[in-house]
Amino acid sequence: MSTSHQTPPVAADHGQALIDGVIAGYRQQPRSPVLKTPASQGLAYEDVTFPSEDGVPLEAWFIPNAGSDRLIICNHPRYFSRYGFPSHLQPWKALFGRAGNDFEVDFNLDYRILHDAGYNVLTYDLRNLGRSGAANGGMTTGGLFESRDVIGSLDWVRSQPGLAEMTPALFSRCLGCNATLFAMARRPEAFTGVRCMVGVQPLSVRRIMEGILALNDVPVERIADIDEGILHATGFGLDAMSPIGAAASVTLPSFITQVRDDVLTRPDDVQAIFDAMPAAEKSLFWIEGTTRRWDGYTYFAREPDRILGWLDRFMQPAP
Repeated sequence: MSTSHQTPPVAADHGQALIDGVIAGYRQQPRSPVLKTPASQGLAYEDVTFPSEDGVPLEAWFIPNAGSDRLIICNHPRYFSRYGFPSHLQPWKALFGRAGNDFEVDFNLDYRILHDAGYNVLTYDLRNLGRSGAANGGMTTGGLFESRDVIGSLDWVRSQPGLAEMTPALFSRCLGCNATLFAMARRPEAFTGVRCMVGVQPLSVRRIMEGILALNDVPVERIADIDEGILHATGFGLDAMSPIGAAASVTLPSFITQVRDDVLTRPDDVQAIFDAMPAAEKSLFWIEGTTRRWDGYTYFAREPDRILGWLDRFMQPAP
């Protein structure tokens, strides 16, 4: 699939307006609605709530698979929820439509595939997103504070009769993947017994900010203004939000996917994240033929066999 984008003329004040909007979004994380549930795919599920590592209430779905002792724990990208993202509708369409990402992403399709492949599924909204609790003044931190939610999901599973005995793996996407890497760096012991990870499109915040500037015809030098503004809004600069350093703590078998020509990022960024992982078993799969980041989020629903094969390889009962 190939895509092309036409960039309309940019008003003289557009650069500052864009930068102000980006910084405001880090100070107060925008939410999107949960428009569909697993029932839309014919799946029985339970609404559950559990605390993050620091006590923030996280809203979740548990999708049981009778007779299975294998569990996939899923999280999601920034702006999204456990449902996905309604970028086929305004005002959410306006956020990323310029990059061609103007179609719905429905993660319930993924849950259907995982369920049919024999897995239980736990999927949760990160803090300040979906229906989960507000925290840290509503800010987003590129995965730093969100890493507490990853730890909370693992702690909750281990506290639940019937779940604690299951074999877990992680399916972590974008912000959720960054959060997972930061959690591994902070609390490596929390991942004891987790068999493997699927990591969908992790990124360094600096790279996507540069992509947004370029896409909107704003000089890339204005990245310094974004860096300073986000630092003042959150206490963290762009480089502090890069997961490359945290990736050095990844020892789980890890399958990483990324749209190679994603106009919002650069391939060298995810390559650097992948290269930093010391995991003995790891694989980086490039999604080709598109520039749309959303095609990376919907890849599993279109072509599930490669990832299912990876999961099946590491999710077999221990000898």
